[in-house]
Amino acid sequence: MVKKPSTKSPRKQRRRIRNAANHERKSLLKCRLDEFLQEEYGLRSLVVKKGDLVKVMRGQFRDTEGKVTVVNYKKICVFLENATITKADGKEAAVPVHPSNIMLVKLELDDERKSLIQSKVMKFAESDE
Repeated sequence: MVKKPSTKSPRKQRRRIRNAANHERKSLLKCRLDEFLQEEYGLRSLVVKKGDLVKVMRGQFRDTEGKVTVVNYKKICVFLENATITKADGKEAAVPVHPSNIMLVKLELDDERKSLIQSKVMKFAESDE
């Protein structure tokens, strides 16, 4: 499989993301794993899921940990429990966080995700040999 060269133009990069299909958007929702999880699973990053515990690394909510409540595929952003602001009328509003600015601390493991991790680990093991 030959990878197509990507453009350096910011305008074309933004257009590529905006026009991406849903299965391509999922890969844009990857975020890195904590050091302990990297050692445990042998992976560097995974797609973030609802229920995962994450730590915000950049921005207004730096160093806050919280559970993921919503993953928005359309806007390519994640909403957390603890990342909220108070609006002028007193209501709480969730603030979107980009996946590149968060780090997975604890995974919400179900059968599908366990099998996905296992298949990725096996794929990397075969490529090293």
